[in-house]
Amino acid sequence: GWIGLGKMGEPMARHLLNAGHAVTVWNRTASKADRLVAGGAVLAASPAAARGEFVFVMLADDAALRSALLGPDGAVAAMTPGTVLIECSTVSPALSATLAEACAARGVGYLRAPVSGSVAFAEGGKLTVLASGPADVYAAALPLLQSFSARQVHVGEACEARVMKLSLNMMVGLTAAMMAEALALGEKNGLARDIMLDVIGASAVASPLVGYKLASLRAHDYTPAFEARMMAKDFDLALGLAHDSGVPLPMVAQVREGFSAMMAQGDGDADFFKYAELTARLAGLRGQ
Repeated sequence: GWIGLGKMGEPMARHLLNAGHAVTVWNRTASKADRLVAGGAVLAASPAAARGEFVFVMLADDAALRSALLGPDGAVAAMTPGTVLIECSTVSPALSATLAEACAARGVGYLRAPVSGSVAFAEGGKLTVLASGPADVYAAALPLLQSFSARQVHVGEACEARVMKLSLNMMVGLTAAMMAEALALGEKNGLARDIMLDVIGASAVASPLVGYKLASLRAHDYTPAFEARMMAKDFDLALGLAHDSGVPLPMVAQVREGFSAMMAQGDGDADFFKYAELTARLAGLRGQ
């Protein structure tokens, strides 16, 4: 079973289908399943009907996950003992704990398996899976995870995968803010943007993420690979976890307000690297 066919879920499910697995899919907007159904998938009428020996979930946030999985009409209530729930969304550790309890009550295996990587990585089957849960459940799910990912890491037995994913997304979001401020400082003081990007891309601070974003920064093209509003959601999850565990995250808190400003200005659905334009406007380099 597969629940959730957004930008990431659809290609991930397609890899499973292309690997020869029988896949039953559900999505709130049913038309997003059309390509998969044309390829042999079965369309379910509800999350509870997306049954299988393994049920994958890839949804946007805690609210969507709770709606689809929990309660008397949710997918977990329809799962039989011995089946496995593999939850790939980026959601809170608190909701993960609730799901773990619901699965345990039904004898259902539960694997937290958020993924790291962009939509392009999902399309190419090159994601990294960060998995936590019982080792035997992970071992049973591993061949399926390998269908849509290039690397799989078992990071613990409980909610460690959630913490690892939030930690990574914090660093990804902070990279956007770091580059935005550097570009604004350089441009305001006479440096050509393209020259700056050339130097940054070949410097010690270069990374796969920086390299991936250079072309869009050159073109001022912020077609979303990951929306600013989604990054804001992940920052909120990280800050919530930090508050609960007594970890100060001052940089994350400050950059989160930048994403708030982007959303207030109508850029919530733009790529989160459009943070560069927000900072440029604040520096007087763009029209307000």
